[in-house]
Amino acid sequence: MYAIIGAGPMGLCSARQLQKHGIPFVGFELNGDVGGLWDIDNPHSTMYDSAHLISSKHTTEFSEFPMDADVAPYPHHSEMRRYFRDYARHFDLYKHFRFNTRVVHLERLERGWKLISEQDGQRREGHFDGVLIANGTLHTANRPALPGHFDGELLHSADYRSPVMFEGKRVLLVGCGNSACDIAVDAVHRAASVDLSVRRGYYFLPKFILGRPSDTFGGAVKLPRRLKQLVDGLLVRALVGKPSQYGLPDPDYKLYESHPVMNSLVLHHLGHGDIKARPDITQVDGRRVTFSDGRQAEYDLILQATGYKLDYPFIDRAQLNWPERAGAPQLYLNIFHPEYDDLFMMGMVEASGLGWQGRAEQAELVALYIRQQQARSQQAERFRALKADRAGQRLDGGYAYLELERMAYYVHKDSYRNQVKRHIAELGQGLERVQPFAGIPAGT
Repeated sequence: MYAIIGAGPMGLCSARQLQKHGIPFVGFELNGDVGGLWDIDNPHSTMYDSAHLISSKHTTEFSEFPMDADVAPYPHHSEMRRYFRDYARHFDLYKHFRFNTRVVHLERLERGWKLISEQDGQRREGHFDGVLIANGTLHTANRPALPGHFDGELLHSADYRSPVMFEGKRVLLVGCGNSACDIAVDAVHRAASVDLSVRRGYYFLPKFILGRPSDTFGGAVKLPRRLKQLVDGLLVRALVGKPSQYGLPDPDYKLYESHPVMNSLVLHHLGHGDIKARPDITQVDGRRVTFSDGRQAEYDLILQATGYKLDYPFIDRAQLNWPERAGAPQLYLNIFHPEYDDLFMMGMVEASGLGWQGRAEQAELVALYIRQQQARSQQAERFRALKADRAGQRLDGGYAYLELERMAYYVHKDSYRNQVKRHIAELGQGLERVQPFAGIPAGT
């Protein structure tokens, strides 16, 4: 019996793949329903009212469960919640999960894992052959200290829900990722003023080109990396101009070496003076903020859109092969532990355009490796040696990704998916068909 931690998108597709391959499992979910952060009513969700997908539906959906035709190209979070609930119902996954259940501790045994969970104040211990960790990467806010003391409201984007909170206030947003830009655009319609503090340059991409989602362009012809960066960079320049034309710093790196911002509305508001660009903060004193250009301004609310930290509080960091100074656990394909054959990190991967299907392929590979281990096959032995040898190697496709903590588990989509698919083909050989796991009551 295997344990899956989390019933968000990654936990659901992990459950689906174990189910397909006849591998018994039980899932554990902190919330009362599936969907993870896409369920805005989940107390642990970091979603906000206006949030939509930043990749289009056809590059994001599971291939065996397409989104409905009437769903917009960039679905609202409520549509995504419905989609994941429909997915769980369609594949009969609900019965496999223990909801409103927190995983408190994972302890390695001589064989398998001891998992301690808690539900309604009652703790329960279970022993499992292996564990798939799928509790997500966007739930523990990164809240860097300000250089000084701020007397106003200090929040993180994880605390943001509705633009009502900005009503009549002088607002400073810190950061310029996708959430920061979404929230800045929301704030324009409520706040007395909106400033955006940006430390480094970003590339901004429009969501639509010629009426089509921009992430659906460029797949027909495969260009060499350097040529693709040049051609796409020139196209972006032609479509939206240089960030410095809007008062923002220009990137000092090439396109695709960091995650681009899928938002041109923020540029629209910068160009209209609704949002004012500011450089990095150097000092905070009361409500007065000093920036690196020497200018000062006063604010009622500072909202830090400074991202999230990987957090797996139920397991010791050393058990994840996670060195102290590393931004992420050092695993093969961001999944496989170099020593343990029964611990899998699901969904700890980011790549432009990877989508949920790319993550479902992760889950399929894990299911096949489990099956081959059960068969004691040569394929399992070869893969065991390979993952031990390659743990921590990065499939970056030759891109010089920025040395940032949030980029520590970033990969190149095509390189990554091609490698995963190669392993799926290898590990799929010689396996007998089995009946899909029908499940046992999750409460037993």
